[in-house]
Amino acid sequence: MNIVIAVFFLLIPIPILWACSHYRWAQKLGAVALCYGAGLILGNSGLIPDTVLPVQKQLSEGTIAIALPLLMMTLNVALWLRVAGKAIISMLLATVSVVTLATVLFYLSISSPNGSGQVQEYSQLAAMSVGVYTGGTPNLAAIKAGLAIPHESYLVFHSLDTVLGAGYLILMLTVAIPVFRKLLPGRVVTPVEVSADTDPQDALNQSSKSDRDPDNYGHNYHDSYHGNYDDNYNDNYEPLLRYRNLPELLKAFALCGVIVGSALLLSQLVEQQLGLHTSGALVIILLTTLGIAVSFIPAVRRLQLAYKLGMYWVYVFCFTVASMADINSLMAVDPMILVFIGVTIIGSITLHALLCRCFKVDSDTFMVTSVAAICSPPFVPLMAKALNNSSLILSGMTTGIIGYALGNYLGISLALFLQSS
Repeated sequence: MNIVIAVFFLLIPIPILWACSHYRWAQKLGAVALCYGAGLILGNSGLIPDTVLPVQKQLSEGTIAIALPLLMMTLNVALWLRVAGKAIISMLLATVSVVTLATVLFYLSISSPNGSGQVQEYSQLAAMSVGVYTGGTPNLAAIKAGLAIPHESYLVFHSLDTVLGAGYLILMLTVAIPVFRKLLPGRVVTPVEVSADTDPQDALNQSSKSDRDPDNYGHNYHDSYHGNYDDNYNDNYEPLLRYRNLPELLKAFALCGVIVGSALLLSQLVEQQLGLHTSGALVIILLTTLGIAVSFIPAVRRLQLAYKLGMYWVYVFCFTVASMADINSLMAVDPMILVFIGVTIIGSITLHALLCRCFKVDSDTFMVTSVAAICSPPFVPLMAKALNNSSLILSGMTTGIIGYALGNYLGISLALFLQSS
């Protein structure tokens, strides 16, 4: 029975992803929201017996352990540092802003009359804020697993983040553009202008013709990013079902298995030798580190379907976690979650803008990297189009995906530091 349930949970994202690729309403809602919604409905329908809970817990932990190496192994960190230019500075400033706001909110929260006994809860909120606003949903899921954050707290945080994040994006696409263009240095257009419809390979080929271009890439695009950014960030997962892609998928999955096994073994050794009790957080850090480490191997980076395979496991995680949550518990929202999300978004944007002004980062680079950090890389082309400055798509995508790599380290490290302070 448990095996049947586990297989059902593993297969449930397939019809959801199919709907996202065929229906506009599903595409607008997004695969993550649909997986959460489907999980909440099923979990509160009474159709799942309590005996299935151990299977759900194992899946929620195992899926993220599998997803993280797959998401990281096609990165090209060295090339990104050359591609992004000033956007790297802006992304670092955005990261500093988010970490600063989350830390200040933590200390303000525990100093309140009712907050002294909630150090762990508020440190987890700070960690989730840093993870999601430097990276995205994969980081939020990894931090939840690493810090053993309750399902209800995680779901409430993610739900409120979705609502407030949508409001932030609308603001950035409209009134924020003229405001920040007045407050920050003027628009800077890179030597190579590309449109949202331009093949990134063509843009890179154009830039490589000029040795004087400081952002001269001179490399094949498929060795720079997770393949074509449009292919990876849409909801077309049909390549995972094609027989000819099976060898690549098996290679990626086998390498993932080696990384997961190594991370578990190393965490156990460290725990035994040093007597640590944060093995969950250590496993997440090791999975991220080993995934990035193997990405320096060219043959591994060419396993382009590894990214989509990793995102599929994230969707399984979303559905599984939601199926364990009690809707009645979700209705009792802790106001501090709303405070953490709202203040972190608004405060970090303000501080980020002030820092960009000090470091003379132009307005368009600021806005693109802000969207990459707060909303994640898939929204970068949308922001670039609104700015009519599509030359920033490549650098914006770059900094956003770097945020994926940093989010786990920053979020978990901050939580552990705050809990020990």
